[in-house]
Parts: sequence; structure tokens; C-alpha cells
Amino acid sequence: MRILIATITAGGGHLQAAAALHEAWLQARPQDTVQRLDLLTLFSPLHRKIYSDGYVKLIAHAPELWGLFFNKTDNPALVRKLARWKAAFGSNSRQKFARLVKRFAPDAVLCTHYLPVELLGGLRKEWPGPPPLTVSIVTDFEAHALWMDANVDLYCVAAEETKARLVARGASAAQVLATGIPVAAKFSSAIDTAAARKRLGLRDDLPILLVLSGGFGMGPVAQILAALDEIQRPFQTVAVAGRNEALRRDLAAQERLHPTRVLGFVTNMDELMAVSDLIITKPGGLTTSEALALGKPLFILNPIPGQEAANSDFLLERGAAAKVNRVEDLPFRLEQLLGSEKLAAMARAAAALGRPAAAADICRAVVARIEARTGA
Repeated sequence: MRILIATITAGGGHLQAAAALHEAWLQARPQDTVQRLDLLTLFSPLHRKIYSDGYVKLIAHAPELWGLFFNKTDNPALVRKLARWKAAFGSNSRQKFARLVKRFAPDAVLCTHYLPVELLGGLRKEWPGPPPLTVSIVTDFEAHALWMDANVDLYCVAAEETKARLVARGASAAQVLATGIPVAAKFSSAIDTAAARKRLGLRDDLPILLVLSGGFGMGPVAQILAALDEIQRPFQTVAVAGRNEALRRDLAAQERLHPTRVLGFVTNMDELMAVSDLIITKPGGLTTSEALALGKPLFILNPIPGQEAANSDFLLERGAAAKVNRVEDLPFRLEQLLGSEKLAAMARAAAALGRPAAAADICRAVVARIEARTGA
């Protein structure tokens, strides 16, 4: 089989989901040809900068505008009109994508961002033979209308509630699978937490709070660490500043009441999560899914309007997370939570929601549908 995994750099989660699917496919079917495509590589330099940097800056400086866009466009009829309007004005990136897909001739295209879903819909009419199976893999717990297209053959979503939303909006129930959001295989592997703590230089007699800023190093990490100093209960902290090197240096230079390790971009997030007792983070779909796969509860701080707010609601309703809207509320809430039965209950709820095998399940479902099409 020939498999194309299409995504785009707009936050780190879409890329991580694509990598997880690539890994799972080759692990199950090493004989197949699998190609991963970041559509941003097809854009002009100016368009690329606007698309990638624009999203990050909008989220960082005007999240309310992103929330407005998210809510206004969450309408399937409007999305269809916008797609037709954009298709009428051809672009070099669209033409490059069309040529690449036709040249590669995939049996299926796995989309971990909604843009390739839209572009594939426009290609169907001009496909020389049977078009590839189009799979929309939603990377949040709420499925925005942008993920939907009449030409999608299969939706893979986070949970049964996500499936119900798509079905209510016109998708066939047989077309939607609640697989979970794909995460790397290492988040399903058993980790010796005692050995990992020793390897990471962490004490084994104190609970660990893991503070995450996302891959781009956004969010009020400095304010969070300052607020944690107001807590008298003993604990230790690991803070991850992502690719924001200036933030990492600034945080590492400061004295803390509690033992604190400050890291930059890391590749061992599975270990860091596994040894932690509580993860303080923005509720992005991939970060959340990784934590749930390891049975780790989350503490959410002021989620941005849009997909983060929806993810937050999902976790809070199911008891896998707690939330505050202001940094100054952290000390009181964490003082109550650390070492409590509620924290243990949150961990159990997180484990119940976790889908560590989501990537492998998606790959199996796609293979079954390709074989059903071809009669193999």
C-alpha cells in the first residue's frame, strides 16, 4: 500500500499526530510506502511565514480574536461556501499539492490538519481513477466544522462525544470511529518511574509538578513558577520552556523555594510525564492525549477560547482535570490538591480516558477500508 500522511505546521500537535501515525504504520506494515507531507513546504516564503507565525502570534497576543474566528467558522454550511470560494481562486500551493498527490498515487491520505482535507475535496473531480481514501483525523476533543468535508471517507476522533457531534452534523455513524488522538508508541510503553527519576536527577521523596509551555514556549510559565513558591507543602517542579531559549535561560537563573529543574525543548516527554504527579499545562489535544495515555491528571490554566476551551470542558466533565482562570489562584488550589484523594481520583479518570493505542487502531481501520475497496 501507498500511504500519504498530510499535515501542516500550525502548533506542534498536528505534526506529532502525523509522526505517531507514520511510526505506527511502519511498525505494523514495514513493506508499505509511507510519505509524510507538511503542506507548509509548498507555500511561498511569505505565505509560509504568515501562516505559521501568524497563528502563534494570534494565540499569544489576541486569543479572543482566535476564539471569535473559531466560533464564527464552526458552521458546516459556511465552511462549504468558503471552500468553494477558495477553490475558485487557484493558488500555486494548491497546484503543487495536486501534482504531488497525483504523482505519489496513494491508496489513502491521512490528514492530521483540516487544510489537506479541504484540498483533497477539491481534487476528487479531477482524479483519473478511484480517488484515495480520505481520512480526517481530528486532533482535538471537539470536532470543528473545518474538519468536515463531503468527500471524507473516514473520520477518526478523540471520543464517542466527538463522534456524536459529527453524526449530528450529517456524517454517517459508520463513517466515524472513536479511536482517540494518535500519540507516539512510547506513551504506551511501561516506564520504570523510579529509574527515570534517578536518571533525571529528581528526588524520589517529593511529588513532581510538571509545568509545560508547549513546543513554542508560550504561556505564563514564569508567573506559574512564581506562584508555586507561595505553596508551603513540599514538592519539586520540572518546567519545560520548549524552543523558547530566552525563557529557559531566564527561568533557570532564578532562585526557587522548591527544587526546580528548567528544561528547553525535550524529546523525552513520555518520561517527564510518567514521573509526574500532576501536569500544569494548556490543554492542547496532543499534550492532553499523551498525559491521558499515561494516566496523568492535568491542571489547566486559562485555556484559550476555541479548541483549548472545548478540550478543557471535556476533561473537567470527566474528572481528569482541575482548572483556574488566574495564576494567583494556583497556590490555594494546589495546596488543597497535592496528596489528596481527589488527585488520585483524577489520575484514575485520566487513565480511563487514555487511548495509548490510538495510532495503531487508526492504521488498522484504514487498512481494513482499503482492503474492502480493493477486495483484497
